[in-house]
Amino acid sequence: MVCVGIDVAKDKHDCFILSSDGEVLADVFTVANNREGFETLLQRIRSCARPTDNIKVGLEATGHYSYNILGFLLDKGLATYVINPLHTNLYRKSLSLRQTQTKTDRIDARTIASMLMSDVDLKSYTDTAYHNEELKSLTRYRFDKVQDRARLKQSVSRLVNILFPELETLVPTLHMVSVYAMLSEFPGAKQIADAHLTHFKTILSDASRGRYDRDKAVEIREAARRSIGSAMPAKSLELQHTIRLIRELDKEIDEIEAAIKAIVDEMAPPILTIPGIKYRTGAMILAEIGDFSRFDSPDKLLAYAGLSPSTYESGKLKATGSYAHMEKRGSRYLRYALFNATKYVCMWEPSFKAYLAKKRAEGKHYNVAISHAAKKLVRLIFALQTSGKAFQPA
Repeated sequence: MVCVGIDVAKDKHDCFILSSDGEVLADVFTVANNREGFETLLQRIRSCARPTDNIKVGLEATGHYSYNILGFLLDKGLATYVINPLHTNLYRKSLSLRQTQTKTDRIDARTIASMLMSDVDLKSYTDTAYHNEELKSLTRYRFDKVQDRARLKQSVSRLVNILFPELETLVPTLHMVSVYAMLSEFPGAKQIADAHLTHFKTILSDASRGRYDRDKAVEIREAARRSIGSAMPAKSLELQHTIRLIRELDKEIDEIEAAIKAIVDEMAPPILTIPGIKYRTGAMILAEIGDFSRFDSPDKLLAYAGLSPSTYESGKLKATGSYAHMEKRGSRYLRYALFNATKYVCMWEPSFKAYLAKKRAEGKHYNVAISHAAKKLVRLIFALQTSGKAFQPA
């Protein structure tokens, strides 16, 4: 067996090649992060290996920096392993008793090769996981856009409280198409108070598709005339611009969701047969987990998601019960999607609803009870995705 360790960086990659007998076949050498550098690495690997040798290439998960070289290695048919940097760090520390560890790119390349040689329960990266990156990119992109939109909506609420605070009591929510249409043209109580009633009514009626009639327009205009809102042109301009940005984000999010749905529809994953899980949340869970074959058991998937409890035991001291905390390692996007999915599944699926009620009856806080239900959901998702079978109610 020939083990290749690669420490990935932005402009160059440090590489180290080791045989399964511990012989250094190629001491640390550097290749550029370009096509020529990739071809040089491939030639060097092949020159160190015989046709019968099994080649294993390992590299750390370093975000977008590793994406291109990972795709190149997979296209060349090499068994490639993507290793968590935390795993690499722990392995490096286990090799020495020194409290302070020397960490360099050259040392990391050797460490990765040694990890491959020791076969410390590593799973090779697959084409499925590699192409799953597109779905992950889309779901994370949507998540960030939705967060941006939420912040802008908070700004709208803040500005309305300054310009026309009484408006909140007149409509179900400020974040409606009709309210945004009104505020885009009349961004404040003063502008609404001075508006021509017929024109004002037309804007409200058209934007609400006839829901708001002349009486509603009169009610809002009269409230504006009695309003304590400040007349601040700068704030009014900010409100108009903020609404414009929200509308643009709405269009972008719709486009992203359409792309996500197209990918998920092609996958037809069993996870979507679970009541309460729709394609947005399901897509994020699938994207963050990737290839389910990487996990031998649902417990390993729980650990990957950061939902397994931390354990501390020494002599008679054992951290259990209220002293054990979830590790919260791994993808924050995955934990977010799992907890959101769990809340909806507990609403729509009877067995999960009963399980949540049971945990609450035991005196557990709602969030703690949801975390228990999330673990149950992860085990169900693992069973469905690995078997390919649809969900069957109990």
